[in-house]
Amino acid sequence: MRTASPGPVGGRTWTPVTVVNSGVAFALEMGLLAALCYWGIRTGGNLPVKILLAVGAPALAATVWGLFLAAGGPTFPLPTAATIALKLLVLGTAPLALAATGHPVLAWVFGGLTVVSVAVEYTVH
Repeated sequence: MRTASPGPVGGRTWTPVTVVNSGVAFALEMGLLAALCYWGIRTGGNLPVKILLAVGAPALAATVWGLFLAAGGPTFPLPTAATIALKLLVLGTAPLALAATGHPVLAWVFGGLTVVSVAVEYTVH
């Protein structure tokens, strides 16, 4: 099956690899939000700060994602290189948040999956 959108590669042919990778990418996006929320709860000193960080950090990530990286068509499309860099930067905050909260192995796994998923997304047609 061929589609013109929403993949980053126009006219993508959906193969088992790209279908699985789309699921992994979605799971990473949800994991990003969860990791940032968890980081906010663990990092904040008092309850108002915990709530602000637990809600604000994922909201900021979701806003950037929606404006520049949304699969259905971002509000502000970027060149491919900038999209890849921004996607790695935003998703890269999750491993940092996980490492900061005492989960280094999970951070490495998340980071590795992120790099592999983005590489597959932009190279496998």
